[in-house]
Amino acid sequence: MREYLLIFLVAAAVTYLLTVFAREIALRTGAVAEVRDRDVHAEPIPYLGGLAMLGGLVAAYAVGRELPFLSTAGGPFVFEDAGAVLLAGALVCGVGVLDDLFELDALTKLGGQVIAVAFLVYSGIQFIFFPDTTGYQYSLDPAQGALLAALIVIGTINAVNFVDGLDGLAAGVVGIGAAAFFVFSYQLASLNAAPLAMTSAFLSAALAGACVGFLPHNFHPARLFMGDSGSMLLGLVLSASALTITTQFQGTEITRGGAGSDVNPIAFFLPLLLPVAILVVPLADLALAVVRRTRAGRSPFAPDKQHLHHRLLEIGHSHRRAVVIMWLWAGLIAFGTVLASLYTGMLMWSALMAATAITITLTFLVPVVQSPHLGTVDDE
Repeated sequence: MREYLLIFLVAAAVTYLLTVFAREIALRTGAVAEVRDRDVHAEPIPYLGGLAMLGGLVAAYAVGRELPFLSTAGGPFVFEDAGAVLLAGALVCGVGVLDDLFELDALTKLGGQVIAVAFLVYSGIQFIFFPDTTGYQYSLDPAQGALLAALIVIGTINAVNFVDGLDGLAAGVVGIGAAAFFVFSYQLASLNAAPLAMTSAFLSAALAGACVGFLPHNFHPARLFMGDSGSMLLGLVLSASALTITTQFQGTEITRGGAGSDVNPIAFFLPLLLPVAILVVPLADLALAVVRRTRAGRSPFAPDKQHLHHRLLEIGHSHRRAVVIMWLWAGLIAFGTVLASLYTGMLMWSALMAATAITITLTFLVPVVQSPHLGTVDDE
């Protein structure tokens, strides 16, 4: 656990420091977000935050290779797979940089994402099998595994890009998801006496650190946006770290959950569920936006200011508090899914219901009981 904590801190510290240089590069190259009608920022903000986060992930990888536990206990596959994920991440980050500079069309960006997924599949990072509680493995042929991996990775990349609508929102949501998946990976291995050195835990710890290191520069009022370079990088690393766990365990190795119970079948599908689960709020927002626009006779891709984060602002939340509320929902869904997959019983359900009640209360009651004046203080 201490080495994973070090990985987290290295990624956070290096990302935090490199963000200053990324901002300078963006200003010098003209990679700046101009103010549009649907935006919530009032002045142009530089892009290219993804470069800083990529630097943090690479630094964590370099340090991790020198740590005895991760470099020996996990065997060669930990860093072979992690290196492949980072190379694919560098590829989509590069595509994102070009988009931040020149505004690439959607088809070109999709092509870059497909190439990155192809590299992951070529490196052996894809779905191979699904185990069940009896130890039986439902094998996937290479084409099925590659197609499923492509759907998960590309879907997550674009979902993260979609959620990047408020200062600090995407970085916080992905950081929460990475932390939840780290807890799942580490706890699942610990409960089943499996090796604790694994690619999924390493990448999740590094990704959570990169997000934390970026947030001080990105929280409202943001001094730097992650841009497509950051959103595509985060989406790929988050989803690819989930893919790597399917090659970590055999079906007979994961049978025990917490408190001596059998593992919940949800756990076997968490690599599929978690990237979707933590992004369920923005994905629901996307679905509602499509319905809303088509019912009004407009293009489903036509921009507007009726997304969930816009509605949170309208009901009385400040910019910062709207972001924190969406973090809370992401945390509830991500950690709730992990908790339900590893534990059973009344205590687990009570904890989930209590967390849900608190989140709902903070979402809808705070704007009502707080005075308008106090509600705008943290916008300054």
